[in-house]
Amino acid sequence: MFKKAKTIVTALAATAIMAGCALTLPVNATGNPVGKKVGTATATGYLGFLFFNQDASIQKAAQNGGITKISTVDVKTSTILNLLISYETIVTGE
Repeated sequence: MFKKAKTIVTALAATAIMAGCALTLPVNATGNPVGKKVGTATATGYLGFLFFNQDASIQKAAQNGGITKISTVDVKTSTILNLLISYETIVTGE
């Protein structure tokens, strides 16, 4: 009986460790036509703390994609057990 319980607890723990969630939300849209260029900027945090040398701003994402006329801005937040958190800004335009 204990062997079966140990197996179930181990399986649940492994599932919880690998569990994650990602959510992409629109932030802004302009009147500019949707372009073919996409730029991203990412910042990652551990245990709820972001490292301060990372830049996930709209300006940095546009710069990374070579975008001068922004069409849309989305933000994607990914988390794994709230231990590893990633913020990604996604910009489209020309």
